[in-house]
Amino acid sequence: MPREELNQIYIAVIGAGGVGRHFLNQLAAIAPKYPNIHLLLVARSTKSLTARDHTKPLSFQTWEADLNKSTSPALDNDQIANFFHKTPRYCVIVDNTSDQDVADLYPQFLYREVSVVTPNKKGFSGYLGLWKRIEDAAYHHLSPGQVRGLLYHESSVGAGLPIISTLKDLIDTGDKVQRIEGVFSGTMSFLFNNFAPVDGKGGKWSAEVTKAKEAGYTEPDPRDDLNGVDVARKLVILARICRLEIESTDSFPVESLIPAELESVKSGDEFMEKLPQYDSSMEEVKNEAVKEGKVVRFVGSVDVGKKALKVGLEKFDKGHPIAGLKGSDNIISFYTERYGANPLIVQGAGAGGAVTAMGVTADLIKVIQRLS
Repeated sequence: MPREELNQIYIAVIGAGGVGRHFLNQLAAIAPKYPNIHLLLVARSTKSLTARDHTKPLSFQTWEADLNKSTSPALDNDQIANFFHKTPRYCVIVDNTSDQDVADLYPQFLYREVSVVTPNKKGFSGYLGLWKRIEDAAYHHLSPGQVRGLLYHESSVGAGLPIISTLKDLIDTGDKVQRIEGVFSGTMSFLFNNFAPVDGKGGKWSAEVTKAKEAGYTEPDPRDDLNGVDVARKLVILARICRLEIESTDSFPVESLIPAELESVKSGDEFMEKLPQYDSSMEEVKNEAVKEGKVVRFVGSVDVGKKALKVGLEKFDKGHPIAGLKGSDNIISFYTERYGANPLIVQGAGAGGAVTAMGVTADLIKVIQRLS
């Protein structure tokens, strides 16, 4: 279709570090294939770069250098919310942050016909009222002739893996999802694949946490991974897609691997310094599994029929797919009526900026194709 016949699509990107940087570089690579897309805003926590108007968009190729030169301050939430008032019709906000305040704006964007693409979990796993408003704005009560913004958040679960789209396809085609189980954290996968490998040659727990931190798999403070909340958020998202009204991550058991004595230490560095004192407790957990001919893994599960969610340590036979994971891979099994005793399994890299950004970019392409 000739350029002038395509709907012109205007993109604003919030979050340009980490995942955001990878996303913008991927966007620059695909931009020549989509001549109708235009970049109007790139913002990070310290500064922003805005096109003068929609007829003079930002460069996909030089955005980073241009942003670094910018003297414009970061946008506050009111400025983000009002940014699209003066832009043409087809707009997309790509939220690469983990900011609750930005997630709170999603219903407002969607009702204004602004599409939302994001890996941010907060809007879909936080308080139930926000989820319901987002769901209503994106999917329900559409009047004849009314247009809403499109919503895609594949990377909020499983980085670039097709977890949410697979689950929605199962439900939309009439299958009955009975249970979802898996390793949902690339960080936890890396830790346990090295701490308790199938061959039984793992290192000390604190040493493996240090290794994961140095490799960039953990948050700066590893307690943000070891508390299990990240996995819990992902379960809440999947459970809500399955029509379970889960209030929050406090609504079900979430096992923390942080020793109680270290929960309140002042910093991540202090936590890492003291963690070796507690290696014996994790060693006991590993040895108990070894005595049973099994390995221990950190998993999450959703029992749809029982409306029960759980996050924590589980033992698996060495031949089980979860036991045989490598590196930081995730594995999610969908047990459904249609698939019977053999679950549909999605497996692959579950962590990393580039693969997470790939999921965001793929979602944006879906929006572009639908709006064009």
